[in-house]
Amino acid sequence: MTEASDLQLMLAPSARAQMVIRKPVAEVFEAIVDPEVTSNFWFSRGSARLEPGNDVEWFWETYGASAKAVVRDFEPQRRIVMDWGGDNDSTTVEWIFTPLSESTTFLQVVNSGSRGNGDEIVSQAIGSTEGFALVLAGLKAYLEHGLRLNLVPDHVPPAAGSDTSSRDE
Repeated sequence: MTEASDLQLMLAPSARAQMVIRKPVAEVFEAIVDPEVTSNFWFSRGSARLEPGNDVEWFWETYGASAKAVVRDFEPQRRIVMDWGGDNDSTTVEWIFTPLSESTTFLQVVNSGSRGNGDEIVSQAIGSTEGFALVLAGLKAYLEHGLRLNLVPDHVPPAAGSDTSSRDE
């Protein structure tokens, strides 16, 4: 049996989430770049559209948190690559929009470039995977059914604290 202390990372993990959204690719793409739409399923508010040349900051008022996003690559209705986070802990997020039909889009998100020791990078990848899965589920519910599920603010309510590692499951 392998002991935890014997484990070594050979490749840094990346966070990955994906979802079929039953809406045209143009509508799904717009939901990610327009903060007026995105605030219905992810963050509380955004300072500007996610586009090349815009300095964008997103706010999660429930948590008193914000993150800056800087677009590195932008292919309308196909792909967005951005750096996001703080100055010393930014990661790269790639959004890939694949039309499956005129009314259905497959959206993939990959978050990579976490820093730290092996345990920290694994923890960040797991947390980011969980977070982006919630974002995509919220996006799907909002675009397909007009529902605001409040998945992100309700994920860890402030009264529960942010450290859930010691909670009984």
